[in-house]
Amino acid sequence: MEILKYRESDCEAMVSLFYETIHSVNAKDYSQEQLDAWAPMDEKEVKIQSWKESLGKNMTFVAKIDHQVVGFSDLTREGHLDRLFVHKDYQGMGIATALVERLESEAKQLNLNEIDTDASITARPFFESHGYKVVRSQANERRGVILNNFKMVKKLS
Repeated sequence: MEILKYRESDCEAMVSLFYETIHSVNAKDYSQEQLDAWAPMDEKEVKIQSWKESLGKNMTFVAKIDHQVVGFSDLTREGHLDRLFVHKDYQGMGIATALVERLESEAKQLNLNEIDTDASITARPFFESHGYKVVRSQANERRGVILNNFKMVKKLS
């Protein structure tokens, strides 16, 4: 596995991975209605364009195996871990850990004191195992559907 800096040419594969992951991995914690609101297929092209901009601004890393995108994560300059997704067929292989460790290293170089994220129900145990603490539970509305997640924070030493 390689952890590489984001290139715009990776964006379409990253968006596809996002949709596939949401609709498979997160299905154990969210209803079909919630999954469809979170990752509606009719927004895919719009998401590719908007992500090109935001991923380009953020510190974004892509995990690849044999030149295939198998995971990605990004961090804002203010310390918000925005996205962390691993391909449904590559879960439990240390990819998310490698991505988060890279982002935390970058955050320390920027002299950030903490990282925050909005973790899904599915991702919460992963983040807890990496030292993130729940600050509060959240209920977000997307397309008229409530999606529950958790604001989590990790202090960096």
